[in-house]
Amino acid sequence: MSVDSYRFLPRSLAAFFQAAPVARPGIIPFSPLSKPLADCSVALVTTAGLHLRDEQPPFDLDRERREPAWGDPSFREIPASVRQDQIGASHLHYNTADTLEDVNCVFPIHRLHEAQRAGRIGAVAPTHYSFMGFQLDQHEQVERYVPQVVQQLRRDAVDAALLTPA
Repeated sequence: MSVDSYRFLPRSLAAFFQAAPVARPGIIPFSPLSKPLADCSVALVTTAGLHLRDEQPPFDLDRERREPAWGDPSFREIPASVRQDQIGASHLHYNTADTLEDVNCVFPIHRLHEAQRAGRIGAVAPTHYSFMGFQLDQHEQVERYVPQVVQQLRRDAVDAALLTPA
């Protein structure tokens, strides 16, 4: 089954994005776990454009509407204790209705807590991270924001990160 990443865009805008050059990653590093998953602290990192509705600004959709090739490269911290009613979603490239009904469809934080209670993972990290996906120019995100998230994951002694796209 193919996924239409442009489904929620006007046709002319979808055609623009489909024709735009996209940087292709080089070799993607793989790091095997150094201990059993049942002993690991696990964090979530998503590209679903999530934010804490009443505490954090949403991702900048206004600028993206004005400049369709730009995407907000920043990130938001999401605490492990987040409740469904605290979640906001700002993204132009997927329908966020299901996310606002059940965040676990793109950010399985409550399933992660269940995995900890069942002993499948050692701990749920205290902080998780959300980016807004669909970044045509990833330079600022990769050079500025990703290192900040990596530093914070290390600070929290996270052993594994589960990446969830929207």
